[in-house]
Amino acid sequence: MERKIELLSPAKNMECGIEAVNHGADAVYIGAPKFSARASASNSIQDIEKLSAYAHQFYARTYIALNTIIKDSELDDVRKLIWDVYHAGADAVIVQDMGILQLDLPPIALHASTQTDNRTLEKVRFLEQAGFSQIVLARELSLEEIKNIASQVKIPIEVFVHGALCVSYSGQCYISQAIGGRSANRGECAQFCRLPYDFIDGEGNTIAENKHLLSLKDLNLSDHLAELLDAGVSSFKIEGRLKDVDYVKNITAFYRRKLDAILSQSNQYKKSSSGKITYFFEPNPEKSFHRGSSTYFLNGRNADITSFDTPKSTGEYVGKVTEIGKNYLVLDSSTVFHNGDGLCFTDKNGEFCGFRINKAEANRLYPAQMPVVEKNTTMYRNFDHVFSQQLAKKSAERKIAVDILFSDTEDGFSLQLKDEDGNEFTAHFSSKKEKATNAEKAIENISAQLSKLGNTDFYVRSINVNLTDNYFIPNSLLSDFRRAGIEGLIKAREQNYHFVRTKIEPTSHEYPEKRLSYLGNVYNEKATEFYKRHGVVSIEPAFEQKQVESVPLMFMKHCLKYSFGCCTKMQETREQVNKETRKQENEGTGFDNKTESLFLRYKNELLKLEFDCKSCEMMINRLH
Repeated sequence: MERKIELLSPAKNMECGIEAVNHGADAVYIGAPKFSARASASNSIQDIEKLSAYAHQFYARTYIALNTIIKDSELDDVRKLIWDVYHAGADAVIVQDMGILQLDLPPIALHASTQTDNRTLEKVRFLEQAGFSQIVLARELSLEEIKNIASQVKIPIEVFVHGALCVSYSGQCYISQAIGGRSANRGECAQFCRLPYDFIDGEGNTIAENKHLLSLKDLNLSDHLAELLDAGVSSFKIEGRLKDVDYVKNITAFYRRKLDAILSQSNQYKKSSSGKITYFFEPNPEKSFHRGSSTYFLNGRNADITSFDTPKSTGEYVGKVTEIGKNYLVLDSSTVFHNGDGLCFTDKNGEFCGFRINKAEANRLYPAQMPVVEKNTTMYRNFDHVFSQQLAKKSAERKIAVDILFSDTEDGFSLQLKDEDGNEFTAHFSSKKEKATNAEKAIENISAQLSKLGNTDFYVRSINVNLTDNYFIPNSLLSDFRRAGIEGLIKAREQNYHFVRTKIEPTSHEYPEKRLSYLGNVYNEKATEFYKRHGVVSIEPAFEQKQVESVPLMFMKHCLKYSFGCCTKMQETREQVNKETRKQENEGTGFDNKTESLFLRYKNELLKLEFDCKSCEMMINRLH
């Protein structure tokens, strides 16, 4: 059997969701009015209903992010909210809190958020048996780990393929709560990972100064989609529920094209929604917000995952400065620049700077304000004015293929429409039959009039006029036939839309762990009941409920010892040390692998680094 493959796009709001569908998404995930892990991207039930109705026209789905941990006092609101999104036509709810499974829920599919920390086969199997219909794996997994998990479960596996990366394992980051009182598990992350830090040793020596040492490049697995398909991935997820509509359009279109090229070469996979997309621009991920790109840990640990200089968007490489005039720059570039473009660079002091082009004459650029820059400085374009204008207009169109058969009957005519999904509708019309004086022209006119599907969701893939005699049919009557046929086909599609409706039943299989610390994120009594029923004998409250002192606040595979070439386990050569580290070591500010105490400092906050070399993990603790 063909496996249905899903391109899953983010939506900050209804507009983004609709454009995600228009640009090729098979499914869209969007925040609920409350309890979303992106608290600033909430949406009304009315907008969710409108988006769901629009998506379903193309057999695309809507998933509602309700993936925070829940207080006891909020559980009834959550229950009501899930019933509301169910009645609004949502296809699934993405959740983190296991207490939700204890509620009186409608028969709606539940997806396990990446916030449930899905790193092991044992955890994924447990969630599958608990009733989840789809599981989002942790971003840190390798291709082999993904393959191992996907091969041993029956439900669809979802992975992130593009967008921003959290440096900590999802659901296992408490630094924002500890320092700022804003819980990442409650959708209020203050993004301490994007701040600049000083990297110092136990004697106060500075290893790196004012660098974004926890900031990662963005994920881009666009060149590895076929490998992920072979590994068993069914849902390809784009990060970005805080991104604007231009990002959603561009990145969705880019991945749609990539996936379609692969699907067209295989009979193993099938796109899970309907419609052919026509683009009015050329998708290019380099032109949307990104901090540089990496494959993260997909093919093992590598040095090129960090963005130490800036957490801001770098854009596309456009060349190096070859000449500096009084009010202009010249680049060694064949790029077509436009007035209004934005360029950026890192200056000699390591500061990330930018400027707007006031006038472009080929590769001679006149900035609105002349920057302080040197020859051979590498330049990037992080705002393409013309590309932005293209995306501001209608940039894609999605249409469903229809085959039309027009025939005569004993008392009139019939119009049969069959869409690409196999939905059919036949309209019968009683009508007088008038012989045509020009048979060939009459047939051509019938075909032409019935093919005018205009602003509908359909396009004619084939049309067959099968008449026993040559008849003349007025255009007004043909328009009525066409309108009735399309209305009937739309109703047939609505009636045949398939919801995955799953009633969660109580289970009692063993949870992989017998004891849960604060890392279990158990925030309410319903969650406590859930874990006890599944064999957990000791349960500590969530960090947000009872803040624990002197415990790690972040857990990550990113390791500063590795980044700075001092990993004892991996035995990396000096050639794999990143450029910034080499520069600092040449200045005598590096450190060796014998250094025991390492810290990050931001203003008055001092964070201690801990290393679990056996597990290849770094942890961060706050010093009080």
